[in-house]
Parts: sequence; structure tokens; C-alpha cells
Amino acid sequence: MASHRKSRPTGSRVAGIRTPALATAALTSVALLSQSANAAPEADDRPSLEEVEKKVDDLYRQAGSATEKYNGAKEKTAKQRKRVDTLLDDVAQRTQKLNEAREELGTFAAAQYRTGASAPDTATFLLADTPQDYFDQTQLMDRMTGRQKVAVDDYITQQSETMEKRQEAAESLETLTESQGDLKTAKATVQRKLADARELLSKLTAEEKARLAAIEKEKQQEAARKAAELARQQAEQQKEQEEEAAQQQDSGSSSAGSSAGSSSSSTAPDSSYATKADKALAFARAQIGKPYVWGATGPGSYDCSGLTQAAWKAAGVTLPRTTYDQVNAGTTVPLADAQPGDLVFFYDDVTHVGIYIGNGMMIHAPKPGTYVREESIYYDGESSIHSVVRPA
Repeated sequence: MASHRKSRPTGSRVAGIRTPALATAALTSVALLSQSANAAPEADDRPSLEEVEKKVDDLYRQAGSATEKYNGAKEKTAKQRKRVDTLLDDVAQRTQKLNEAREELGTFAAAQYRTGASAPDTATFLLADTPQDYFDQTQLMDRMTGRQKVAVDDYITQQSETMEKRQEAAESLETLTESQGDLKTAKATVQRKLADARELLSKLTAEEKARLAAIEKEKQQEAARKAAELARQQAEQQKEQEEEAAQQQDSGSSSAGSSAGSSSSSTAPDSSYATKADKALAFARAQIGKPYVWGATGPGSYDCSGLTQAAWKAAGVTLPRTTYDQVNAGTTVPLADAQPGDLVFFYDDVTHVGIYIGNGMMIHAPKPGTYVREESIYYDGESSIHSVVRPA
């Protein structure tokens, strides 16, 4: 009897199982989806260009902070080393004098022993490092001549002073060791932060580096716009002050008007400051193009506080080494009243400084990989400006 079963078409479903052709296609799709799923987290884990930029900027800022700590530790170490050297020289000289006094006492003791004026052990105690207890417990001092007594008193005094100086030198050496440790730690921190920044930048593609440069250019354009706005405001303020002064002169009421205008002119520098500022700025301009090197104070390279210190030194004004100390080495003035030569400090931790040249611009040594240059004081945004200080 003939079979009435119909043949199944190729590719149809049998008991929930696909034919080999459809199964292969399905497996391929699953594999592709799996690869996409695995690749997605890698793409999500990759930081955006803006995040990379922020991270690099933060690392450079941290390196700047560590640089100022390094500068402070270096200065402290140098001073402490000089103090230790001075103390050690003093101890050496005192020890020499102490030895000479001991020899003189030995001569007296030997003479007394030969004449029988004292017991044989007198010489031993006179030549000892600490004969004071022996002198207090015997009648030896009563048997000495005036010259001998003076020699003994001198020896005891010198011995006490020498011991004090030795202790002071030991304490200074301990402080020096601590300063050297701080110096080493700060140096390692700077190097680590800079290495981290270089590593981040090295991972950027050529396209990303181009985009990063474009972002930086936009920031510079905005900074230049803000600098121009500050220059306009300062020019208007200066014009108002000049008009007010002219009106006071014309009305003949300068004495009455001086008090009214004192608030606007209270931060105006005198002519002697302008003369010094001109010298400082002339020096700073001559350094433009020299590389930033952390910890450097010139003449071939500078860090930020090294440049401002050297510039004002050329004007005859001594500034401290670090930004932390420079910010307190003068009079704080409002940003609107900033004058050429003033120091502009940045960030809440006061880790960067530039020298103001007017019109919202400054000369500064920005960061590793850059050179001393003129730039807007808004180079890192208005919020980054900490204060303005007039150093002289």
C-alpha cells in the first residue's frame, strides 16, 4: 500500500530543531552579538577626551604643588646644612681649645706630683673629661695657685660649652636628615605625577591629540577675551580717577575731595614701585622662550616661583622661594587694581604664580613641556585666580 506521507520541505522545523543551514546562521549571529557585548565594556571603560584632559591638567597641578614643596624642602635643607657645617666648625674649634686647656692642666698636675703637692691620682682626674666632681669633693682647689684655679675654671667652662654645641649639632643633623627625607619624597612625587601625565597623553591617537589641541585653543581664546574685558574695565577706572582728580583741581577742593577719592586710589602704587616693577618686567621678558624645569631658578630655565623670584631680585627686591611664602610677601590688592609687576597667584593651594604685565596678561613659566611666555591670567579659567599681591 502506497505511503501517503508528504516530504518535508528543506529548512522546515522538526521537533524544535532547525536544519543545519539555519542553525549555522543563528550561531553566527549569537557569536557576533557576544563579541559586541564583550567589546562594549571596553569602549565604555575608555575615558572621554574631556576626562583625559582634566586628568592631565590635575596631574600637572599636583606636580606643581609637589614642586613647591620640593622648593621649600630644598631651601630648608640648604639652610640646615649650612647651620650644621657652622656648628661642626664651632665644635671643632672648641674641642681644640679644650684639648689645649687639658694639656695645661696636665702640666700643673705633673708639677704638683713631682713636688708631692698632691696625690698621684690628681693627674688622672685633671686629665679626665669630667673632673668637676673630683674638684668638688677634694681640697685640691685650695692648694692651687691663682693661675691654676683660672685654668681649671676655664677648662670646666669650655667643656660645658663644647658639650652644649655638640648636642646642638646632633639635633641639627637630625633636622637635616628629616629635611632631606622631605626633599626626596617631594622629588619622587613630582616625577611620578609627570610620568602619569605623559603616559595618559601617549595613549591618545593622532585624531584625539588634534581634538585636544582644538579644545586648548578654545580655552585660550576665551582667556584672551576675558583679559581684554579686564583691560577695558581697568582703562575705564583709570579714566574716571583722572577725571575726578582734574575736577578736584579745578574746583580747588582737593583736600575735601581727597578723602572721597581715597578708596579708589588707595591701592595705586607710588612711583618708586613703578620703577622697580619696570626692572622686574624687563628681566621677565628677557626670559621668554626659556624652558620650564621644576625646581629651577635660572638662568637657563625656571619654574613659576623661580621666575618671579629672579625677576624681582633684578629689581633689588628679595622674595621667598616658594609660592606659599611669596603670597605673603607684599600687599594683597583687588584684581581690578592689578598693576604691572604685581604677582598673580593661582588655585586654592597657591601652587602657581605669574608676574602681571597689564591688560589682563602676565609672564609665567606654565608647566613641564612648556616655555616662559606671555599669557592671559585667565589661562585656566577665572575661578583659578587666587589673589594678587604687590611685593614692594
